[in-house]
Order: sequence, then C-alpha cells, then structure tokens
Amino acid sequence: MTRRADYRAALRDLVEWEPFLLANSGLPGPRGNLELAQAVADEGCEEQFRRWLAFGPDQAPVNSPEEFLAFCGILGMGTLLASAGETSVGGPQSIVAGLSSVVEPRLADSPLQILRRSAADPRWRSREAVAMALQRWGDVEMEALLRAMDEWSHGSPWEQRAAAAALCEPRLLVNPAHAAATLHILDAITASLHQNQARKSEAFKVLRQGLGYCWSVAVAAHPELGKALMERWIGDPDPDIRWIMRENLRKNRLVRMDLSWSAQCLARLT
Repeated sequence: MTRRADYRAALRDLVEWEPFLLANSGLPGPRGNLELAQAVADEGCEEQFRRWLAFGPDQAPVNSPEEFLAFCGILGMGTLLASAGETSVGGPQSIVAGLSSVVEPRLADSPLQILRRSAADPRWRSREAVAMALQRWGDVEMEALLRAMDEWSHGSPWEQRAAAAALCEPRLLVNPAHAAATLHILDAITASLHQNQARKSEAFKVLRQGLGYCWSVAVAAHPELGKALMERWIGDPDPDIRWIMRENLRKNRLVRMDLSWSAQCLARLT
C-alpha cells in the first residue's frame, strides 16, 4: 500500500480527525504532509472542508500545524468540484444551506468561488492547495476546468498564476486539444504582462515565477504549437517576458524534447 492509502485507512477508523491531522501535518517544517492531505481530500466530507476553511492567516499562520487544516479545506474544494461535476462558475451549493451555523457566510460560497478567492491567500501553501484542488477537478472535468481557467486568465495576477499552475500538470495535458487550449491561455496571460504596471508587487513576482516553468510543461505536451508560440515571445523586448522564456528553455523537459531548438532559442535571449 502507498502512504496515501495507509492514511485513508487510518482516517476511516478515526472519530476525531483534527488531532491526528495536526500531529501528522509535517508543520512546522519545510514540507507539509501532502500524502495525508490528499487522503483527507479523498475521505473527508463537505462539512469538514468548509469548517477548516475558517482557519485564516491569523488563526493559522504560515508553517503552523493549523495551516495544514486550511490546506486540507482548500484541497477538499477540488473534491467537491469533481464529485459534483461542476461546469459553471457559480456551481451547486450542495449542503451549504445547512451550514449557516457552522461557517462564515463567505465560506458558504460555491467551491469554485472559494478557490478563486483563495488564489490570493497570503500563505503560499494555501495558494498551492488551490492549484492542486483545481487539478482534482481537471482529472474528471477537464473541459470545465479549461473554461473556468480561461476566465481566470483575465483576472488578477493571483488568479492568472493559479490558472497556469493548475493547468500545467502533465497528467492533465495528455489530450492534444487540452494542451493546445492550455497554451493559448498561457499566451493570453503572458500578453497581459505588457499592461501590468505593478511589477514590484508580490502578486506579479509570484505570477512571473509560475510562468517561468508552466510554459515548459505545456510546450512539452504539444511541441508543434508550443514551440511556435514560444518563438514569438522570445523576440519580445519585455525583460520579464524574456526572463520567463529563458527559464523555461533551461528546463530539462524542453532540453530532452529538442536540444538543438532549445539551445538556439536560448542563444537569442543572451
């Protein structure tokens, strides 16, 4: 059995989960217990997920065990999206009506609304949980995920970063049509950088960092279209876009894909 399967079995035998989650969170530390978090998202219920969403940055600061509960709550929104087959921005409310005494009103939004808001969470692990949650949705409803992420790609830098990180997962890009749609979303996000005047902001820095690897994942999944799009951006004079292209071209996946092409493109950026 895998660690994730072991955790799933352990959770089924527990009445109270939170002491176990706090004790096995891996926090404080450099890496949270992702296997346990995935098991929680597999086995947990909506009421638990929404309750843990109430652990905001004040109650659950970065690198605290309580932050792990918030992480699991956000990741659980992906389970709700996947299980409900949600195909719209609003989405089903499921058991929200019965939770008014359990959660704050803003936490009774649809799973997708919660994830969109959480994309700007000041805690980096919570932002990663958003991308992982969206990937759970993409595993069962990739077309719906693409439609939603196309909308997010026109939003804030936080939302753009979440969209790019969610889509640029190799397992989601096996279908060439999905890879092509992802490349066009990345293309639109990259184009929007020209209009961004807040380049010293944390949001822009995080978006820039994310785009510094996301392109390589999508290009490796659809080399013909991806290489053509990247070549256009390589000639762009914007220093941040040039940095993004340079970082992607240095990724091993693109070097393995086409060593000669990646070397030639890098030479154009020096």
